Amino acid sequence: MVRGERRPRSAGAPPAPARRLTLSRRRWVIGGSLLAALLIVAGSFAIAEALRTGKAPARIAIEATPIASFDNRDPSKTRFGVLEFRGGLVLKSKYESFGGISGLHVEPDGARFIAVTDRGSWLRGRIVYQDGKPAGITEAEMAPMLGADGKPLAARGWFDVESLTERDGMFYAGIERVEQIVRFDYRRHGLLARGEPIAVPPDFKSLARNKSLECLTSPPKGSPLAGNLIVVTEQSLDGAGNHRSFLIKHDQGGDEVERFSVKRSDDYDITDCTILAPGDLLLLERRYSQPRGVAMRIRRIPLGLIKPGALVDGQALIEADLGHQIDNMEGISVHRNAHGEIIITVMSDDNFSVIQRNLLLQFALVGE
Repeated sequence: MVRGERRPRSAGAPPAPARRLTLSRRRWVIGGSLLAALLIVAGSFAIAEALRTGKAPARIAIEATPIASFDNRDPSKTRFGVLEFRGGLVLKSKYESFGGISGLHVEPDGARFIAVTDRGSWLRGRIVYQDGKPAGITEAEMAPMLGADGKPLAARGWFDVESLTERDGMFYAGIERVEQIVRFDYRRHGLLARGEPIAVPPDFKSLARNKSLECLTSPPKGSPLAGNLIVVTEQSLDGAGNHRSFLIKHDQGGDEVERFSVKRSDDYDITDCTILAPGDLLLLERRYSQPRGVAMRIRRIPLGLIKPGALVDGQALIEADLGHQIDNMEGISVHRNAHGEIIITVMSDDNFSVIQRNLLLQFALVGE
């Protein structure tokens, strides 16, 4: 087909929004079939990449295409429950390590961010705004996450980094492949910080393989449960079919541990979490099935409900399917903008697949 030529639409062709939904669903059905194969080879790719890549951060270029509307069926719609869509970006880069974004932290200024990837890399950069909407990414850098010995974590098989949280200049990352939490002194050493494993509960070893440390967060000082790491597993379920969850008193080296459960509903799995100060836990969730494709949900749970032995649940702030601009959403973070609004940022993990996308989406919490 000649560039610029428009293919005529047959009389029986569906309208554009319906075609977009069909293509999105087809992309995710194919993606589900390929995902298992991708996971099998991801480990060998991560190790080879870690051995080949140097330790020094590399400046990379990220192409960012704005997402004008969130709802493909009604592009004019901006309000979704208590959330208002503020904009988004489709992110691409020619840098071979880019992709697989699975944990996210946005700094209080709302611009600087740091993320982790499945293959054990750091990604940091700056979100550029135009009229309050994300418009691009600048100052982007990537580097391998280092272990205590100064070598890339992935080189020793410590990849599938799935979660990230910050506390007092320290970053804590959850690694599914080995069910381990690693602490980095980012304030002092930046992307060259070396990861020190912390003590974790012995029952981490009984968690379902590749379905565990997706949610890791630390309530700030003054919040309920301050001083704890909160862990909610992706799909490691208790006897009642709910998400096994942990409170780890990491100030004491991880020796003091309590357990609770998060209600599993509507076949959603946990993919990340963050704290909505001063007193709520936000859970990012994903559901996938072959007929329907992928869906996303954000659930809000009061921290005050979380107690040893408790089963907790909360309100859904938003639920979206392939009729919306979503993909495999795996990272969530919260900040306040210059106007004092609460902004929720979510990012997707493309699994390093050509049929998936790296998305950055932002919503304002306005319905309260």
